[in-house]
Amino acid sequence: MAMNRRNLLVSTLAAGFAPSLQAQGGVTKYVRFRKGSTTAFGILDGEIVKELRGNLFGQHSETGARHKLAEVKLLYPCEPSKILALAGNYQSHLGGGTPRPNPEPFYKPPSSLQNPGDPIVIPPGAKDVHFECELVVVIGKKASRVSIAQAKDCIFGVTCGNDVSERIWQNDPKIKDVQWWRAKGADTFSPVGPAIARGINYGNLRIQTRLNGKVMQEDSTSHLVHNCEKVVSFISQAVTLLPGDMIFTGTPGKTSPMKPGDTVEIDIEGIGVLRNKVVAG
Repeated sequence: MAMNRRNLLVSTLAAGFAPSLQAQGGVTKYVRFRKGSTTAFGILDGEIVKELRGNLFGQHSETGARHKLAEVKLLYPCEPSKILALAGNYQSHLGGGTPRPNPEPFYKPPSSLQNPGDPIVIPPGAKDVHFECELVVVIGKKASRVSIAQAKDCIFGVTCGNDVSERIWQNDPKIKDVQWWRAKGADTFSPVGPAIARGINYGNLRIQTRLNGKVMQEDSTSHLVHNCEKVVSFISQAVTLLPGDMIFTGTPGKTSPMKPGDTVEIDIEGIGVLRNKVVAG
């Protein structure tokens, strides 16, 4: 039995997937995948993806088609109209500084999205590119000027994200841009996935970054300065959120540079492992 489990682990990792993707009681995991000429949403059930038809954020049903997980290509799990992200939303990331009284969102372009298993590409001129593990909220229904209590009903689920950041472009007083348009928005700087977990207690999940297998960041989403519902409500007072929109909720602790050849993993309890290699542009 131990050997069978070991063989399953080895084959799963070789395919670019993580065992913690497996379904858990009370939680449904939705994926977006490609197989041949078909791109569709599906429900992950163990090593099987149950294909769906219809609107993930509306009416949908199973088609009856079943696919082996190892035989499909997982994609970032939905296609948002916009991505927002939070700065300074864990006390452990503030280095003793005082948290801002309100969430501090900024935009990341949808063109920065990257699939699970596909490379993070360091663009020309980038010299100090860091990982940032983050819980990502996925909006399930239109949210405009909603209260904190109403915001919970607008959250479809959560997934893993890596808010890749070029620190020189972001912070160096001699070089930094006025906006973070390329420091956090360059192509491939927003890996997301592998699944959207729905029905999970996203307010208390272990979150971790591993670089080449070494733990570099670890915290709990219970330590968010501004929790998911407050963030959704705050943003919705000025910007209408639509189904599929994503909000990166901030990173904990300290971050470090990545270099070509590295493998970075964002592991969030109950959701799965987002794994990407780093390559030179």
